[in-house]
Amino acid sequence: MKDTLAELEVWGADVIFGRAKGFRAGMMRLAMSALSGVYRAIVQTRLLVFRKRWKQQHHLGTLVVSIGNLTVGGTGKTPVVELLSRTLRDEGRRVAILSRGYKSRRLKDPQNWKSKDGTKFPAEKMPKLVSTGRALLLDSKFAGDEPFMLARNLDGVAVVVDKDRVKGGRFAVGQLGADTLLLDDGLQYLHLSHAIDIVLIDRSAPFGTGALLPRGTLREPPRNLCRASYILITKCDGTPNDALIAKLRRYNSVAPIIECTHGPRYLEEVFTGQRQPLEFLKDKWTAAISGIAVPEGFERGIEDLGARLEIRRRFSDHHRFSRKEIDQFMKRCIERDMELVVTTEKDAVRFPRPKEQTVPIYFLRIEVEILKGHDAWNDLVTRLCHPSAPGDPVLRHRDAYAL
Repeated sequence: MKDTLAELEVWGADVIFGRAKGFRAGMMRLAMSALSGVYRAIVQTRLLVFRKRWKQQHHLGTLVVSIGNLTVGGTGKTPVVELLSRTLRDEGRRVAILSRGYKSRRLKDPQNWKSKDGTKFPAEKMPKLVSTGRALLLDSKFAGDEPFMLARNLDGVAVVVDKDRVKGGRFAVGQLGADTLLLDDGLQYLHLSHAIDIVLIDRSAPFGTGALLPRGTLREPPRNLCRASYILITKCDGTPNDALIAKLRRYNSVAPIIECTHGPRYLEEVFTGQRQPLEFLKDKWTAAISGIAVPEGFERGIEDLGARLEIRRRFSDHHRFSRKEIDQFMKRCIERDMELVVTTEKDAVRFPRPKEQTVPIYFLRIEVEILKGHDAWNDLVTRLCHPSAPGDPVLRHRDAYAL
């Protein structure tokens, strides 16, 4: 049953991205297109409900910054969250990341936590605490891929997981002393008031497939980019983005635009932690395995580094690899005389150790670098670290839901 559902999920993604061909795929696209109209109405109605204050929006009395996007996956959000968290931490802010923990498993029993007065914290108010900033408390199975990865990479930054991020935020402020909450994937989370909305736009596919869910990958219509306080164009390659910026300005004429690249930095062996420079890939017979939304970019990046990419194995986004799947894949790699296996850092956190590993397995470490808009980035950091200017949106409620 599990394998069948995984195959259906992969096929559904292939339909959306146009990789699936034939009559069945065509009919599915027609059905999805009809549902996209319904989805659009629901999205815009929901925004109107919050704009008119017909539904309560919570204010936690501290700085809340949302980092999100208009599309489903693929914009490189996690490295941006990591960069901003590290920057704010180094500037003296007490940062907590709030995540929903997509596809994470539920704990059998809530974690034990003692309040500041020494009493046991109520179980019904306890979110999943992935990291206090000093100690890593959960693995990727219960934390989720991205929260675990962020917690592992960010000393001094707390990571809290709960679908109810108001609940998670209250815990982070009241129990962990956080004064800055980063709402991971938070553009569509309207129950919690955001002082700043950072919206990521993938340079190669700024509005995904161009259609709304479920036919396409857009969560919201492009015109809703008007809600962005800052726009980050991700995965840039140094070439001009004038045409894209002009297009973005049709939807948001005032938000500062920052251009950045998501560049590979090094290879790290999944089980030993041994690092290799990127040149290590050159001319090596390589196999790639991943469970991400858009594997083509990852695979293309490996080839751009000079690898001879011979085997590609793709799973659905956030797929939790079984030992059997990895053993079968590794057997194929050994039979084909592969010199190494490469996966993503997100996939590496749920990669089981294979029974036989004569081929080394590395993940590709990706980091963000600002290419253009350094002044805007520095302005953002200054506003978040020193929110004292009169009238600054950080200090007052911002009507972020105007349509």
